Amino acid sequence: MTELDAHRAAIGTGDRSRPRAVLPVLNPAITTDTGWPVGATTAAFSAALLISAFAGIRVGRIIDHRGPRTVMTAGSVLGVASLLIIAAAPNLAVFFAGWLLAGLAMAATFYQPAFAALTRWWAPDHVRALTIVTLAGGLASTVFAPLTAALANHMSWRATYTVLALALATVTVPAHALALKAPWPAAPPAPAHASDSATTVARSRPFWMLATALTLSAFTVYAVVVTLVPLLLERGYTTSQAAWALGLGGAGQTLGRTLYATLARHTGVTARTATLISLGGVTTAALAFTPGPYTLLVALSVAAGMVRGNLTLLQATAITDRWGTTHYGHLSGLLAAPATTASALAPFVGAALASPLGGYPRLFATLTIVSTASCLISLRAMPPTPEATPLPHI
Repeated sequence: MTELDAHRAAIGTGDRSRPRAVLPVLNPAITTDTGWPVGATTAAFSAALLISAFAGIRVGRIIDHRGPRTVMTAGSVLGVASLLIIAAAPNLAVFFAGWLLAGLAMAATFYQPAFAALTRWWAPDHVRALTIVTLAGGLASTVFAPLTAALANHMSWRATYTVLALALATVTVPAHALALKAPWPAAPPAPAHASDSATTVARSRPFWMLATALTLSAFTVYAVVVTLVPLLLERGYTTSQAAWALGLGGAGQTLGRTLYATLARHTGVTARTATLISLGGVTTAALAFTPGPYTLLVALSVAAGMVRGNLTLLQATAITDRWGTTHYGHLSGLLAAPATTASALAPFVGAALASPLGGYPRLFATLTIVSTASCLISLRAMPPTPEATPLPHI
């Protein structure tokens, strides 16, 4: 293993103890034990996502200038502290405070800082590195959801969070502190066609068209994820069948990420963006208008998951493909903030719209319209130069 391989592995640890895989498993025990409203405990996690979205902008700028080691190590320490506060929370206010601190930890340790580090260290071979890390991240829910359930079967939710905090302290903190030691490369010059000012890029129409398209797309795909189970229940399938369809969709997400490098080699940046967003709309429409059979719905869930997996890598490479790596951390943080906000709001908005729209099939039809708008907007996010040549073989 080379030194950079070790750094790539260390960066990957930052996404493995994912709170979004843990809270849904423990939330019933939390609310039963404490009497806190389900909406309030869920809102605490959504608030953490919002904090993460906007703190990520500052984190990206720090990584651009200083590298990932300090900020990711500090984020890991904050993650441990936040889980311990959540575990010990005597009331809902302290529980919220723990999750807000967790939001800062997410901003410093999850995908965006990892993407910024890998893009600078591994460019121009960054797609392979990004794919490996997102594959590891994609397995996080698969690993930690059943692990958390197994722990919760033998101990309280507070003890479970404490065990997870100790695991985070044992693995992630030393991995980031000891392994991320490679010299931080100087920022490469901006491409000749692109501005060398991050402020100028961030204020440009192509950037905000891209941000708008990815935000609408993120809202759509996350709303589909959180409403797939009630859609299938409404159509008469059992809870177990709905859960399997959702879980296999997650497996499709991991599979889809293995295909992104091939897609990137054979498409230009605008065509790739519009194609993936439109495929998200196609799978959403198919779920809206297909009542069965069950095997077909499972296949559609897997296909939707594959699109989601590719969209993760599309966002990870969107800045580099258009404006180079000079200000990747800062611009990527700006690009991700509204998309993360949309994903945090999607569960609430989706559930709120289902009833007035007349059911979940009509909600999915509405999400298809949003996805179509996102695709059309993405065509306006033209890069500042003619389409880049396809990526070399990876």
